[in-house]
Amino acid sequence: MIVRTAMGLAALILVASSASAREVVPFETSVSPGTIVIKTGERRLYYVRGDGTALRYRVAVGKPGKQWFGEARIDGKYVRPAWSPPAEVKRDNPRLPDVIPGGAPNNPMGARALTLDLDEYAIHGTNRPSSIGTYASYGCIRMLNEDIVDLYDQVSVGARVVVTP
Repeated sequence: MIVRTAMGLAALILVASSASAREVVPFETSVSPGTIVIKTGERRLYYVRGDGTALRYRVAVGKPGKQWFGEARIDGKYVRPAWSPPAEVKRDNPRLPDVIPGGAPNNPMGARALTLDLDEYAIHGTNRPSSIGTYASYGCIRMLNEDIVDLYDQVSVGARVVVTP
């Protein structure tokens, strides 16, 4: 009986921790509702709502030397996108194929991608959930697949993205 209870409690804790990947938090800002604010040092993405709050998500950001700061706009929304490694990634990893099909287990874009009108960057899911909360990418913003699906459903093409240190 005690073992069953302990196992049930462990399962409940596991479910609770995975369910808390995103949360509604107070967020006072001068940016318009619908804006995405990425705070690189926090490794958090905020989707600004119109009521003084934001949805906050844990993310992976660019490695030192691969980060960018400034503004961009969402210029595309994709479900299970294929991925072609940018030249810099291919140069560092020459064994990568030219294209990895959408939905393939080795595709780093995950379940959804929001492409940006800035270079080859995107906000996307990941096939490496353990990277969330770290400095891991070549400049893209990685999210848990369940979180990018949630954000994807709320964001419009043209939405403003602000990336701060």
